[in-house]
Amino acid sequence: MLSSSGSSLLWRSRTHVPAPPPRSSPPLKALSFPFSSSLWFIHRTTISPLSCSAESSSEIALAQSQPAPDFNPWSEFAQNVSGEWDGFGADFTCEGQPLELPESVVPEAFREWEVKVFDWQTQCPTLAQPNSLSFLYKSIKLLPTVGCEADAATRYSIDQRIIGGGKSSALAFSYSVTGSYVAVWPLRNNQLEVEHCLINPKDKESRVRIFQVVSLAETTNMSLQSVKVFCEQWYGPFRDGDQLGGCAIRSSGFAATPTTAASVVTGSWRVLLATTSFHASDFGCIQQVTGEKVIEIVREENDLLLLPQELWCSLQQGKDRERVFSVGWVFEPGHAITSSCVFSSDSKLKEVTMGRETALSDFVLECRAFVDSIFTGKDPDHGNHISAELCSFCISSFSSIKNDCFTYTDV
Repeated sequence: MLSSSGSSLLWRSRTHVPAPPPRSSPPLKALSFPFSSSLWFIHRTTISPLSCSAESSSEIALAQSQPAPDFNPWSEFAQNVSGEWDGFGADFTCEGQPLELPESVVPEAFREWEVKVFDWQTQCPTLAQPNSLSFLYKSIKLLPTVGCEADAATRYSIDQRIIGGGKSSALAFSYSVTGSYVAVWPLRNNQLEVEHCLINPKDKESRVRIFQVVSLAETTNMSLQSVKVFCEQWYGPFRDGDQLGGCAIRSSGFAATPTTAASVVTGSWRVLLATTSFHASDFGCIQQVTGEKVIEIVREENDLLLLPQELWCSLQQGKDRERVFSVGWVFEPGHAITSSCVFSSDSKLKEVTMGRETALSDFVLECRAFVDSIFTGKDPDHGNHISAELCSFCISSFSSIKNDCFTYTDV
């Protein structure tokens, strides 16, 4: 699956690389919902901290939007995922420590200066055919250079992955119309790679790819062996990697930068969750995540592997000895995008989920507890009065109480 090449990429000229053209905006119908074309809301839903399966005390469908007749989710995905993605990649241990590049590829100048090199400069030309379920990319590592040697960048390795078209090398593939996807790849030596590609919801030209390398011990015990991270920017339309972004790349190495603070990730979050399920017969199938629902979770630090760039991943044990492999990206304070793969006790893929998360502040949680106390009658002394300083959640909740003794006062 991994091949090496000593070929070089030569610039057509030494002129400055133009900035990549802006990507066209998707139609409004594609922006209506972050994962698919239908939306469901869940009222008072809880989730087990070790499971991706939600359990709700009451589930109320407030709205459901039918897609336009000409809307093609795969075509939308293809538009958002295809192109030249350039950036940097790094390998981490299962404890989250960055791994140095092999000494054989590090320039002598760096060795003389005792400079440690952790990051590969990378290319990832990606193409999904809009009218057929086929997808491919080449993950290309380039040899490190001293300075900006943009006239000749040498390829170190090329790792090509293919989905569909009768040549699929993946066990399963799930996608969102946003361009995010999850793929499960078989490796040698009884290993799997779970690849999570997450597109920044606020910047569709920015994405991360996180690989969880998983060891299978007698098919009943799945353990995390290592992690690979790629932080990439969209550089232009697909050209099969024939030209490198060079000095125009809008990112830099990240492996040795500080890891994400636990406080950024942990706590209570409201999640818009989309899901797709797999069965033993679904080998190599391609499925869209659908059926969004709102849940609330509490994320604890114990099972988190904190990475740089506001990234994290985790491996948890769920119900019935399930194993849950998750990753997340806080793309802006209080907002994250996540994905998870749930494997059964016999190491078969059961479910893939993708989520858009919003942190619930302590203030909102206190307000919610206050409102719950009124509903349950556990705090009757506060039922006669509510301040305008309380959040809109409290106000909207109280307005639904049919109680003559309740009044709202603006203080």
